[in-house]
Amino acid sequence: MIISSTRTTVFDIDGTLCFDGRTIDSRILAAIEDCERAGHQLVFASARPVRDLLPVLDGAFPAATLIGGNGSLVSVGGQVQPRAAFGAGELDKLLLEAERFRAGYLADGPWDYAYTGPADHPIRDRVDQGRLARRVELADLPAVVKFLVVEATDMAALAEAGRALGMTVNHHLDEAIIDFAPGTTNKWEALSSLGIDQYNAFGNDINDLDLLRHARHSVRVGAHPGLDGVSCVTVAPDPDAVAAEISLLVAATPAA
Repeated sequence: MIISSTRTTVFDIDGTLCFDGRTIDSRILAAIEDCERAGHQLVFASARPVRDLLPVLDGAFPAATLIGGNGSLVSVGGQVQPRAAFGAGELDKLLLEAERFRAGYLADGPWDYAYTGPADHPIRDRVDQGRLARRVELADLPAVVKFLVVEATDMAALAEAGRALGMTVNHHLDEAIIDFAPGTTNKWEALSSLGIDQYNAFGNDINDLDLLRHARHSVRVGAHPGLDGVSCVTVAPDPDAVAAEISLLVAATPAA
């Protein structure tokens, strides 16, 4: 499905708009509302599956396009569609590597999920907050669109094994997790598939690299070193600072 790229603004969620894993500050929400009123098409693009984006947005911006699973899922007009999934052989190879390194993981299907990690891992607080899905066995997922390793005997070696298999791998050292996606799937690639090639972007982490690199105006929230030299602007990971930067974008929007 092709949507207009005119005045499109793309927001990552965690660490960009959401700093507690559960909510978006009212100051940021108000600034995004102003952005929408100024005529911007809103896109929220996250490593979270669409299922886990919905409770954080809490009903706000129902017309927004959602990109989940770092580009493996899209939701336009409320219809969730998988864009990319691991092939059976590809997943089998990843599972062999996961077993070799005794990995615990979260595997997301288009809606439901499988989880084998520790019950007290912090990721559990962000999974299915809205109680919208089911936790099932991996074999019961109709497809696997994202594979997140939360523990392993050698995280760095497992990340390299995934890269050697041709997967998109984001190793988040600060959270000690590895995010695997099929093929070259990422947020920017998902935007391109929707016909969006002109946009503004806000992001904070290495999985936002291509999203920020290709934006006409890009804002790095925080100081992730992997994004050095990529963004037009860097702001503090603080609701006031993020809201102010969104307001500057609104102020610079020409009248329709």
